[in-house]
Amino acid sequence: MLRLFPFNSTRFLSRGLKNTCSNSFQHKDLIIRKTEKRFPKPKNTADVPFGKIYSDHLLNVDWVEGKGWGKPEIRPFEGFQLHPAAKVLHSSLELFEGAKAYYGIDGKIRIFRPQLNMERMRRSAERCAFPDFDAKEAVKLLKELVKMDSDWVPRCAGSSLYLRPTMIGTEPTLGLAESKEVKLFMICSPVGQNYFKSEGTGVRLLADTSFVRSWPGGVGSYKMGCNYAPTIYVQQLAAKRDCHQVMWLQGKEQLVTEAGAMNLFMFWKNEQGEEELITAPLDTGLLLPGITRRSILELAREWGEFKVSERSFTMADVVKAIDENRVYEFFSSGTAAVVGGISEIQYVDRSIGVDRTLRLPTMASKHKVMQRMYDTITGIQYGRIQKDGWAEIVEL
Repeated sequence: MLRLFPFNSTRFLSRGLKNTCSNSFQHKDLIIRKTEKRFPKPKNTADVPFGKIYSDHLLNVDWVEGKGWGKPEIRPFEGFQLHPAAKVLHSSLELFEGAKAYYGIDGKIRIFRPQLNMERMRRSAERCAFPDFDAKEAVKLLKELVKMDSDWVPRCAGSSLYLRPTMIGTEPTLGLAESKEVKLFMICSPVGQNYFKSEGTGVRLLADTSFVRSWPGGVGSYKMGCNYAPTIYVQQLAAKRDCHQVMWLQGKEQLVTEAGAMNLFMFWKNEQGEEELITAPLDTGLLLPGITRRSILELAREWGEFKVSERSFTMADVVKAIDENRVYEFFSSGTAAVVGGISEIQYVDRSIGVDRTLRLPTMASKHKVMQRMYDTITGIQYGRIQKDGWAEIVEL
C-alpha cells in the first residue's frame, strides 16, 4: 500500500502560510521603464508555436537575504545576466506559474483566476525555500504588465496571452542549501488554441508503467521546474509511438494521476451504477492542484446533475470500465489547452480506444461534460459568461 501524507485539498496554501505577507514587494513601489523598440507581432496567433514569441516588456523584482525584496520594475524584454554558479543552474532551485489573459467580446482584457495562481506560487516558493510574498500584490503587478503590453493580447478567437511568472535562485554558490538571492520575474507570450495539434481527433496517451512522474512525499504537487525535466525523455518515447502525451501511473496499484502536465477526468458509470465525474485526489500529493481542475470541479458541483468525486482510481478500473462500455468521456485539463478529449491509451500490449465509448447512445450525449466545461470556462475567459471572482479585468 502507498503511504500518503496529508494535504489540504480545499486550498493551495500550506499550513505555514498566512493569507498575506508583511515583507512583500509592493505594487506602489513599481518602476516602469518603457521599451524604445517594439517587437514584430505575429499576424496569425493560431499558427504560432506555443511559447516561442514574447511581448515587449517583462517584470522583475529581486530578493536578497537581510535586505528583503527590492522594488519591482517593468522594463524592456531582455536577457538576464546570471553568474555561472547561480543555484538555479546547479540545484534546480526554480518554480513557475502559468496563467492567461484574454481579449473579450466586449473589448475588455481578462486574466483567468490569477489569485489562485499566485497563491499556488507562494506554496511552491515555501517548498523551494524561497521568500514569501503577498499574492494580491503579485496579481496587481501581473495586471500592470498585461496593461503595458495590452496590444499583445491576441484579438482572434481561441487565442490568448500566456503569462509566465517565475522564481529562480540566483545566489552564486555551489553549496547545496537555500538560495540567499532570488529573482522573481514575469514574461508574456501570445499563443493559439490547438496546443496538441491533434486536429480535433483527440489526444493519444502512452501509459508506460516503467516511469513515474511523482511519488508520496515528493514535490509532484508543486509547480517546480525539477518536476518537468525528467519527463522529457519519456515524452520522446511517447512521440515515437505516435502518442501526444504520457499518462502517468503510480505505485503497484497503478494509480491514475496526470497526463503530461495536465489533470485527468473520467465521466463514467461507476461500479454502483451512478453517473460520476471522477478525478484523482490532491491528498495523495501526487498531482498538481490545477486551476482548471478546480474550476471544473466547482462548476460540476454547481450543476448538481451527477456525482462529482475526488478519489483514487487505477488503470485497472479504467480498462475494465472501457471494456464494459461504462466510460463516456475521458479528458485532460490545464491552462494551455483548457480541456482535451482522450481518444486512445497505449497500455502495456494494448491499444485502448477511448473515443469509441463517446459515440454510445447513452447519458454522454445528454451531459457532454467536456464540451460544456470548455464552453463555460472559455465563455468566462472571453466575457461571454459573467461569474464573480473568476476573472480579473485589466483596466486600460
